[in-house]
Amino acid sequence: MHQAAEHARTAAVIGSGFGGLGAAIRLQSAGINTVLYEARDLPGGRAYVYQDEGFTFDAGPTVITAPHTLTELFELSGRRLEDYIDLVEVQPMYRLIWSDGDRFDYVRDEAAMVAQIAARSQRDADGYQRFFEYAKKVFKKGYTDLADRPFLKFSDMVTVTPSLMRLRADRSVYKTVAKYVKDDHLRQALSFHSLLVGGNPFQTSSIYTLIHFLEREWGVHFPKGGTHALVRTLVGLFEELGGEVRLSTPVESVEVTTHQGAAKHTIMDKNGGTQTFDLVVSNADVHHTYDRLYRSTAAAQKRTKKLEKMDWSMSLFVLYFGTDIAYEDVAHHTILFGPRYKGLLDDIFKGSELPEDFSLYLHVPTVTDPSLAPEGCSAAYVLAPVPHLGRADVDWDNIAEAYGDRIIEALEVEMPNLRDHIAVRRHITPKTFERELAAFKGSAFSVAPKLTQSASFRPSNKDPNIPGLYLVGAGTHPGAGLPGVLNSAKATVDHILANMT
Repeated sequence: MHQAAEHARTAAVIGSGFGGLGAAIRLQSAGINTVLYEARDLPGGRAYVYQDEGFTFDAGPTVITAPHTLTELFELSGRRLEDYIDLVEVQPMYRLIWSDGDRFDYVRDEAAMVAQIAARSQRDADGYQRFFEYAKKVFKKGYTDLADRPFLKFSDMVTVTPSLMRLRADRSVYKTVAKYVKDDHLRQALSFHSLLVGGNPFQTSSIYTLIHFLEREWGVHFPKGGTHALVRTLVGLFEELGGEVRLSTPVESVEVTTHQGAAKHTIMDKNGGTQTFDLVVSNADVHHTYDRLYRSTAAAQKRTKKLEKMDWSMSLFVLYFGTDIAYEDVAHHTILFGPRYKGLLDDIFKGSELPEDFSLYLHVPTVTDPSLAPEGCSAAYVLAPVPHLGRADVDWDNIAEAYGDRIIEALEVEMPNLRDHIAVRRHITPKTFERELAAFKGSAFSVAPKLTQSASFRPSNKDPNIPGLYLVGAGTHPGAGLPGVLNSAKATVDHILANMT
């Protein structure tokens, strides 16, 4: 156990998303008495779960990559993840389908991937292999060297800027991919990944091409029982270590005082509870953290104004549905591209209205784990990226049902007669992100992952003006996605422990 145990420090973690769970486990493993606050009735944050007539629907993240970020949480206390839950590798990683009927299986096996591309163009197959070598270099610099290191001041960024510039981090993901392959569909196939972390491929830094190497290196996985089974496993580990979880306990506010030269954080929750801690790690929405939780401090008010000037990621419309037949001839993960690529992304990230068309991500976990639906049935969800509420004033409460109908119709290219087999359905909209997750502008991925909003340009893992306040999750370094938020927890807690006296 870490030497910090002898100090008997106390910490509160606000929000039980993967970033909050990762931070809570790391703190508790180091002997810091930790309380985890969660506003909702179940843990997980965006990784919530819905149960409906025998169907299990994971609400949020379903692409599990870089499994070492999870295994490390168990190794801290001499445990093994595989003794708690089974991670199953998913193949293909994604099936890609275009509106003209073109299809492509995005696979981990290099030879199979190159063969598929060569069948289209040998020149692009050669280009793809050069692109992959580039992604490997970016991975080494942008992930291995930087992802789990906190960027607390601008000088931290300056030291790595030359190597990032050599890798042309100023170029977008799409522009970088377009250098290597010419086929329009392949360009889309190799650039859509930044959407999985809330970034526009035409604006997001080429640093995010590292996802290609990351997926090839470790694969794409799915936890048996669903993503929320993984959440419950992490909660169980935290409690085994002596941590305390308080569900249905929204934090109302945090007051910062100084006692014997040290900052103390007094949390007032909406159930009337009050408790004081040595430090707070917030996994809540970063804007909510400053605008609501720490609103009584002048530094938080100043930070709120800065955040409101930043560019925020898009939102999502997500439709969950169960069918009364089993759809088995589908992939676990499918991307269905609409007829437009750049035009649609411009509308989502820059426009002021909901686009008429859409591109979709379809998740059918029962292909891998039939236990998530009644026998002979399928459980699925489909999401469409949409503008956030600050960009498009959409009356989601009134249009959501019809929008969902249109999406179900579009899915019939891959799930025949789907309209006739829907047994249960529900949806969430940007309004849900705003109301239930306190997400600023209903953004699904927090601060957009542009170069000018990365590393030290993102909200810091350690607040520079409020002693004892730390941030984890999508809104801080390194960003959204499961590896991103778990690495934010590692960077943050490593810094806390290294600076404890």
